Amino acid sequence: MNSSACGTSSSECPQERKKVSTKAETFEFQVEARQLLQLMIHSIYSNKDVFLRELISNASDALDKLRLEKLRGTELRADTSDLHIAIEADRDRRTLTVRDNGIGMTHEEVVDLIGTIAKSGTAKLLQELKEAKDSAASQDLIGQFGVGFYSGFMVADKVTLVTRHATQTSGTRWESDGQGTYTIETVEDAPQGTAVTLHLKPEDAEDRLFDYTSDHKIREIVKRYSDFITWPIRMATGKKAADSSEAAGAEKSGDGGESPDSAANADSAPGAETLNSMKALWARSREEVSDDEYHEFYKHISHDWNDPLETIRMQAEGTFEYQALLFIPSVAPPDLFLRERKRGVQLYVKRVFIMDDCEDLMPEYLRFVKGVVDAQDLSLNVSRETLQQDRQIQLMRRRLVKKLLATVKDMMSGDAERYATFWKQFGRAVKEGLLDDFENRDAILEICSFASTHDAEKPVTLRQYIDRMKDGQQHIYYMTGESRTVIENSPHMEAFRAKGYEVLLLTDPIDEMWVGSVPEFDGKAFQSIAKGQVDLDTEEEKKEVEAERERLQKEFGDLLSWMTTALGEKVKEVRLSSRLTTSPACIVGDTYDMTPALENMFRAMGQDMPQVKRILELNPTHPLVTGLREAHASGGETEALAETAELLHGMALLAEGGELTDPQRFITLLADRLQRTL
Repeated sequence: MNSSACGTSSSECPQERKKVSTKAETFEFQVEARQLLQLMIHSIYSNKDVFLRELISNASDALDKLRLEKLRGTELRADTSDLHIAIEADRDRRTLTVRDNGIGMTHEEVVDLIGTIAKSGTAKLLQELKEAKDSAASQDLIGQFGVGFYSGFMVADKVTLVTRHATQTSGTRWESDGQGTYTIETVEDAPQGTAVTLHLKPEDAEDRLFDYTSDHKIREIVKRYSDFITWPIRMATGKKAADSSEAAGAEKSGDGGESPDSAANADSAPGAETLNSMKALWARSREEVSDDEYHEFYKHISHDWNDPLETIRMQAEGTFEYQALLFIPSVAPPDLFLRERKRGVQLYVKRVFIMDDCEDLMPEYLRFVKGVVDAQDLSLNVSRETLQQDRQIQLMRRRLVKKLLATVKDMMSGDAERYATFWKQFGRAVKEGLLDDFENRDAILEICSFASTHDAEKPVTLRQYIDRMKDGQQHIYYMTGESRTVIENSPHMEAFRAKGYEVLLLTDPIDEMWVGSVPEFDGKAFQSIAKGQVDLDTEEEKKEVEAERERLQKEFGDLLSWMTTALGEKVKEVRLSSRLTTSPACIVGDTYDMTPALENMFRAMGQDMPQVKRILELNPTHPLVTGLREAHASGGETEALAETAELLHGMALLAEGGELTDPQRFITLLADRLQRTL
């Protein structure tokens, strides 16, 4: 289950349910989910305090969503006059309840979301957990998959959840001991929202299981992890949980349009203490906020358990005002390249939450960025549809993007190690911006890194490549392919290696696409070494070899014409090569031809792509090619020569990692030739 999904829920503690209308049904966890749950309970976390942070975070999400539905005019069966989070500890019963009066969950949502753990990623998570070398790595992996609700089982023998959705009259009760089954039943007259009650395990100092009914311990955890939550977090003082819950329920401190900050100034209910300051971090000066506070806020909004790689603050004044607090994660989320991923930052208007994942504030290629943008002049009723047309949103987006790219550029020059982490985690996504963000294309190219023949381990920037270019070099040479090994062993590399030219090795699928639409960088054109004619000779060298080239062209003219005809169904042309030094032949494309890999990508997406004929280049100094020329000139057996030409073409195709159109025929011809040599 996704922790944010659980956060859409809300409810009251199980003791408050009035009547059960249906019999409880018992269900079994999925096998993988049961294994994951046992790992979480017994061996994952060293710091078990974080369970309370996760439950509070979920409750805060539920309150945000209820306020948003109220602003949208949704008809609710909910009191929104005093939205808050309540923590109730009962030392006698050894229970701890975290409750909110937020949006709540329907019965179907409980079955679908609470009843399963990380539905789409459980198998992958289990495998990665087995490969993790220590508990810290395991904890990071757990955080990525968003199963924070189940962290309650670290400290509890049993977890009970009671929830009622704000549009419904009846609620749902879920309960499990984490051993393999859970029960679900319908609860009539359940209170609005969600309550999660933990039946706590005994204290165990050795296992770092503290007394989570202690007021002091609860205050410590809330202050450390959740002080910034914009809703009041209240704890009953001096009374049993049942008494304090009645008092909290009787509180009224304003109407439904009141902002969280104004609610912060309201008096707490009798016998209840507000534990958090509720100060919006993005509205406070940098000097007032510690790095730890920023990191905890990031974890709250992202449901990531790792500290962010970079924190970015922005404040704009003038024509229109807004504040932004953005974070670059240190680890890519597991859904970064999934279609159903969410992207964008949270949008607030005058500190009132409006929407999660505001896509119009952040382009697709920066979808990993998390944070908050708080605008002062937008309507509280703004919708996703009107956002697309809003001039202020578009202007904010432009400024946010420029600030993010500039931050990464500063990171590149000022902290190479952190930049390397950024590029390793998010480089593939960032390069997508080269296809559609024309305004920032140069800025994106400035922060890109690529593998190259200059260094076997360390990637290079385009600026570094240009600084190392040879005198008179006019192009940035590159080659795309499935892997570094495939590219380095390609015949196309031979002349470049011999003359010492650096070549960029582009192996990401996105590289096949952007190189065709980005013409140059800093005045230097990109040039594929597998396309068009390649001429690496200087003007002096050209004069020296011009006569030799003319001689070879005349000498091989008949063979080239014959092979072009013989292989006509497979190639566009057969010509002599200036890029080969040791291989007999290679396959190249015309300057503007689509690469075979890109053709296959489009076909995989269901597009009907015509087969592009490519060019076969021959190495006139290779014994196989010179022998073929001599056999053709002497009038050798036509069929045998045609088969040799076909084999030569197949070898060139395989050398570049291509696929044969008829592998069985190639094997038959090759076996026949080998047999003749015995």
